[in-house]
Amino acid sequence: MMLVNGREGLSVPVADRGFQYGDGCFTTLEVRDGAPLFLARHQARLSRDCARLQIPYDCADQVVSEARSLAEAGRDGVLKIIVTRGAGGRGYRCPDVPQASRILGFYPRPVYPSEWAASGVVVRVCRMRLGNNPALAGIKHMNRLEQVLARSEWSDAEIAEGLLLDAQGWVTEGVMSNVFMVRDGRLETPRLNRCGVAGVMRELVAELAGRMGIAVREGRCRLSRLREADEVFVTNSLIGIWPVRRLDDRAWPVGSLTRRLAEAVEQAKAGAVQEFLAAQP
Repeated sequence: MMLVNGREGLSVPVADRGFQYGDGCFTTLEVRDGAPLFLARHQARLSRDCARLQIPYDCADQVVSEARSLAEAGRDGVLKIIVTRGAGGRGYRCPDVPQASRILGFYPRPVYPSEWAASGVVVRVCRMRLGNNPALAGIKHMNRLEQVLARSEWSDAEIAEGLLLDAQGWVTEGVMSNVFMVRDGRLETPRLNRCGVAGVMRELVAELAGRMGIAVREGRCRLSRLREADEVFVTNSLIGIWPVRRLDDRAWPVGSLTRRLAEAVEQAKAGAVQEFLAAQP
């Protein structure tokens, strides 16, 4: 089911700048038992990203209402929320008074092998390199051609994810995920001030680690440093945490810290469901 500015439908005007220029941002969240998980966090991300893109985000109340309606109807699956600058004429100049558009869609939950979460995944390094642009770094904007082309590089069903480096060769993220590594009991993740997407699950994992007394550090990371890590895992809002068990000829066990954090994420998801259900009239 899809809602376009509150109305059920499957199309947007061709003049919409999201279609014309990728002029917008989006977020994707899990729906479990009718509860849109961590909706407030995803709302905060949309608000931040829109502010940085100078897109008016005055439809927050409608987004919340429509997200809950779609989640209740779908029960279990994936909710994607898109906000664009709205319709505009030909040319890059933004409308003087933009009228933002919102598109919410509910989709089936992707089916992944259960052993990926339990025993870990195989990842590869993509040939595609991310362009550095601090003005867009961290934003989940609608220009995802780098990820589209990176994902087209492999068809091997055993490979779950691809790692993306930036133009200078720094490890940045996965095609659909953020990357973490464990070194000497400390959690490390790439700094995203030049490119990459600052995911909601990345934020949650860092918070959970802090509550557990695990130090978290953001910094630059070469592939050589990642290969030397004690544990590696990737995150997003749908998968939670996937341990990485192999990258080329480098193999890792599923480490104890990864397991502890994965359990904490699942507990947070279960708690979010209970909190949402308890708040319903």
